[in-house]
Amino acid sequence: MKSIDLLTLGEPLMEFAEVQRDGERLYLPGYGGDVSNTAVAAARQGAGTAIFTALGRDAFGQDFLDLWHREGIDCSSVILRKDGRTGAYFISYGADGHMFSYARAGSAASLITVEELPLAQIASARILHASGISQAISESCADAVFAAFNHAKANGTVVSYDTNLRLKLWPLERARAIIHAASAMADILLPGLDDARQLTGLERPEEICAFYLGLGCGVVALTMGRNGTMVATKERVEVIAARLVEAVDATGAGDTFDGAFLAEWLLHRDPFRAAAYANAAAALSTLGKGAVAPMPRRADVERFLRGT
Repeated sequence: MKSIDLLTLGEPLMEFAEVQRDGERLYLPGYGGDVSNTAVAAARQGAGTAIFTALGRDAFGQDFLDLWHREGIDCSSVILRKDGRTGAYFISYGADGHMFSYARAGSAASLITVEELPLAQIASARILHASGISQAISESCADAVFAAFNHAKANGTVVSYDTNLRLKLWPLERARAIIHAASAMADILLPGLDDARQLTGLERPEEICAFYLGLGCGVVALTMGRNGTMVATKERVEVIAARLVEAVDATGAGDTFDGAFLAEWLLHRDPFRAAAYANAAAALSTLGKGAVAPMPRRADVERFLRGT
């Protein structure tokens, strides 16, 4: 078993993506949930990856365990709740892109408490990653992420955080307070531009990056879609160009960026090189439908970067 480079904490969701077949609308099963996606993306780049969450002892929960075993992800600390259930979401496609419908209320993952955290695993991981969604699904999960971050920092584990704002889960003022507090604990912050504008009230990417650096983040990688990624440290700010492709579905592209960025950063600790690599991985992930199925592996990304 590989050592743990990256431990993710949050909620997996079974995915059902719309397809049209013989004039009928069908939904094909897949896998989602931002931190599960991030774990898979990182594992496909060669990182030793683990996930902490809770699943229902149901068919969807078993599907996730099977997925993580196939991808080489350590799920030894995953909790299986006998009377719990695994959440799900549906993707529909229209003129404006993809739309999501969720069936996640009261999921097994949303019941996670501070007492259930795998403290030894957190302390032994090189990076611990969570997101705004990890905290939005319940008050106990919000507390658990803060406790996990405190334990990570006390044990020298790098903290990574994606702001990932979902206003269907909580009001903006509460989201802003909790996400700002978690961001202030992050060594690596991975916000998206649209979310960051709502959270900070700022418009310009440079101002947003300066705001997050001011909270204490060491690295900010602000994803801006077709405009690339602005990477900021206290010493340097640079926009890393996007890799443009004929996108089919952007579901999971941000999570692919996160996983690829963290896996690559661990190799050389250069956030600018990591963002260039992650931009390429995220672009490739949009060439198919669904979150996990089109995620590239390292050989695919390297081939794309070489232009071959």
